[in-house]
Amino acid sequence: MLTGTTTTSNDRPRLTAQFASSPRGARLARHVAVRHMEEWGYPPASDASSTVALVVGELAANAVRHGRVGGHDFGLALELDASAGLIRIEVADAAAEKRLPVAAPSSIPEGESGRGLLLVDTLAERWGTAPRSPVGKTVWAELKAGPAGPGTSRISPPAH
Repeated sequence: MLTGTTTTSNDRPRLTAQFASSPRGARLARHVAVRHMEEWGYPPASDASSTVALVVGELAANAVRHGRVGGHDFGLALELDASAGLIRIEVADAAAEKRLPVAAPSSIPEGESGRGLLLVDTLAERWGTAPRSPVGKTVWAELKAGPAGPGTSRISPPAH
């Protein structure tokens, strides 16, 4: 992790961090997200933490593979809204010229890739993209989470 901060605003814990735009940076982002989930009361083996790890891993891998711009890192933000029962994940990269994903692609069974956004679409309550200022894009996902604590942290299935 190059830089990172943990803040609490409006009683919402939030992690923001920058990572090298590399496979190692993507793995590190996933590990940092799981560590912060544990600090927020979601053990690493919980459904909530495991789901966050999967979604962060997929979005970070996409940022590294498709959004890499020389000399730029990718950003991760993780926010817990306990009152709404939501965990919001944001991964930002500097690739502005790439088309923003608008929907999860349909999977081709023989394909070796292309299932990451399908996984995000399945696990997230909702997800989307937004342009990032001054350059780039942010892909975000919101996961419905149960209460924190050992054995009680569950991700609710999305209502699709």
